[in-house]
Amino acid sequence: MINDDTICAVSTPSGVGGIAVIRLSGQQSKQLSERYLRSLSGKRISLCDRKAMYASVVSEEGGFIDDVVATYFKSPHSYTGDDVVELSCHGSLYVQQRLLQLFVDGGARIAEAGEFTMRAFMNGRMNLSQAEAVADLIDSRSQMSHSLAVSQMRGGYAKELEHLRQELIDLAALLELELDFSDEDVEFANRQRLQDTLNVLSGKVQRLVDSFQIGNAFKQGVPVAIVGRPNAGKSSLLNALLSEERAIVSEIPGTTRDTIEETMTIDGITFRFIDTAGLRHSADPIENMGFERAIRSAQQARIILFVRNVTVPFDALAMDDIAYITDRCDMNNKHLFFVHNKCDIPHDSTPPGHIVSAKEGIGVEELKQSMVKVIRNDVDRNDGVMLTNMRHYEAMQKVLAALGEVQKDLDADLSPDLVVINLRDALYHLGTITGTVTSEDVLSSVFSRFCIGK
Repeated sequence: MINDDTICAVSTPSGVGGIAVIRLSGQQSKQLSERYLRSLSGKRISLCDRKAMYASVVSEEGGFIDDVVATYFKSPHSYTGDDVVELSCHGSLYVQQRLLQLFVDGGARIAEAGEFTMRAFMNGRMNLSQAEAVADLIDSRSQMSHSLAVSQMRGGYAKELEHLRQELIDLAALLELELDFSDEDVEFANRQRLQDTLNVLSGKVQRLVDSFQIGNAFKQGVPVAIVGRPNAGKSSLLNALLSEERAIVSEIPGTTRDTIEETMTIDGITFRFIDTAGLRHSADPIENMGFERAIRSAQQARIILFVRNVTVPFDALAMDDIAYITDRCDMNNKHLFFVHNKCDIPHDSTPPGHIVSAKEGIGVEELKQSMVKVIRNDVDRNDGVMLTNMRHYEAMQKVLAALGEVQKDLDADLSPDLVVINLRDALYHLGTITGTVTSEDVLSSVFSRFCIGK
């Protein structure tokens, strides 16, 4: 799977810009680049490791193509672990294509999607989870998603997985050691200690599995469902949160019949606000469809903003609405905010929660900061280490299931050789995340998400 040929690609986004970067990687990248590089006086130049050099690129026939800044990274101290040359040229599409054609004619080939990062993985420059974090870093659109990608790329998440892997290996080794001395009836792994260690490991894996909801939310935007009775001011609140007239506002109940979704970044966290239809059953089938979509939005949300009219008493109907939402949603991983709207209208009650006026903008900023606070607390509880990748989430679920089987084996007092089978299964699934266990299908799936040039 390790290729010795030299690859090249444009590493900057497609299109015209001030500059573009042409990247080469492979054994011949230095020699191939020097073949076309000339100094201002027209002499051939020799690239120096990690030193940027100004040069002209000329064709075999001596025709001038462009002035570039060439930087050489000698193996193994490069992104891919191979010799790498990066040429910063002018952003002309013609220049980019002409340079690529020059290197292809000289013996290189155009890189496939993600091939530079794949070589970095194959050469041991990063494990598979770190390689996937590179794609997340490229896609990051907020401070929080950027921070998570950087943490994973630099190995914070990988270290957590390595600790888990080593503890599983140690457990398996003790049990397998007993097999070597089975005739002497020696027990190296104290069963109670084994149970305690297994409980700790299962807890760590469960915590990572549970972290996926918030980790994935950071990548896609934290979903916030705005729910409540018709005419409570949900659409007005959406507009106030976004500081723009996104949703139609009317005094007529039932104006919103479908979900309206918009994103906004607040203090480095991207939120996906979802305005929903009013919580009421109706003779109108279209309005009832909106009601069901509102409940689905609440089920998928991380934060639920329950909006009500503060001028209306907090009566049994409001309690029924809250009970209906909490019964239909798993509230263990959600934050429920009571938002009492229309405080600009004279009212007697001061219920607990956020008192706001979406119309006048009163209390809206405080509501935003409260949402930021609970999400940051979620991150702190996970020590910044969490699953953000669906492939990792599915693998971790399989690890957890395998550990559950180990628990059953211990409860049934099975022999060590049977217990070890499920421990090895857990190790296998953990290895598919870091890349200690790989297949062509897994690698193709991972690196096909990358752009060409990365």
